[in-house]
Amino acid sequence: MHIEPGLVDASKIVLSYATATTALGVAAKLAWDSLRQDGALSLLLRAALCTALVFFFFEVLPHQPVGVSEVHLILGTTLMLVFGAAPAALGLAGGLLVQGLFFEPLDLPQYGMNVTTLLVPLFATAALARRVIPQRTAYVDIGYAQAFKLSLAYQGGIVLWVGIWAAYGRGMGAANLQEIASFGTAYMTVVLVEPLVDIGVLALAKWLHRLQDSMLVTPRLYRAA
Repeated sequence: MHIEPGLVDASKIVLSYATATTALGVAAKLAWDSLRQDGALSLLLRAALCTALVFFFFEVLPHQPVGVSEVHLILGTTLMLVFGAAPAALGLAGGLLVQGLFFEPLDLPQYGMNVTTLLVPLFATAALARRVIPQRTAYVDIGYAQAFKLSLAYQGGIVLWVGIWAAYGRGMGAANLQEIASFGTAYMTVVLVEPLVDIGVLALAKWLHRLQDSMLVTPRLYRAA
């Protein structure tokens, strides 16, 4: 989880209910569009895979407390490029929920803040992808520069939202701002790693061309829009 217990007082946490409801509403709209375009089974399979991967990213991969939060390798752009924006959004929300329900119950009150922090940057990154990746280009053919832009947008969005919640919860004092800056500086190192993972995973997907037309990946992975 990104927002730790106690960062935002219980009397203020109601704001996260509104932001999370909005973010989950957008995710539901994307899921509805994906369901109509790709079918229910494909959406469910990809969402389930994303949920399992998100849980693995959060619970199994190393994570380091820094400043106001923890540095995780979430690979949100990887999920989006391989599975699509809707399954990635459902997986992020679902993986967080599974972790909170069964492994980190103290994090459940922060669920609204955490799901907002992860989903809103994902939506922004999906919009950016439509601008930086030409329609004639399949995702398996994108380059490092394009992957870097997407990763910078996603990870930068996470840092921004964590900073917003930390400032909202603890104010704008010098000590809190320093902790926010420490977290942001450490977290943006992920931007150096994630594009390499994206390119590696996309290269593997290109080699595994039998996945083309599979219900397990987004059609855009192998085909132009």
